[in-house]
Amino acid sequence: MTAAFTPIILAHTLAAFAAVALGAFVFLRRKGDAAHRLAGRLWVLLMFVTAASSFWIRSGGGFSWIHGLSVLTLVALAGGVFFAVGGRLAHHRATMRGLYFGGLVLAGVFTLLPQRLLGRALWGALGLA
Repeated sequence: MTAAFTPIILAHTLAAFAAVALGAFVFLRRKGDAAHRLAGRLWVLLMFVTAASSFWIRSGGGFSWIHGLSVLTLVALAGGVFFAVGGRLAHHRATMRGLYFGGLVLAGVFTLLPQRLLGRALWGALGLA
């Protein structure tokens, strides 16, 4: 069976792309105001959708090490929110930065490998695969 962009893969991908864009916006603007809190809540929701939807994306029917990263992402999201609510802003900042750069940017780079679905689509569209 060839991999395809199923509805769950599309939801996962769109949530991830939206989280990358919104996360950049949050990092570049003023912190602590109402707009930051609203954008942060939306970013957490997008990250939750991205991580949770991964459990329905399985190659060969089983889970892989990537699903372990999804569990770690869900735990870190809860921790980041907990730190923000508790006023532990340095911990909140570090957790959210780690999630953005590790959970989105670095994971996103791995999705562009030629053997992955998104990588095949990208490199094929560019005529490089």
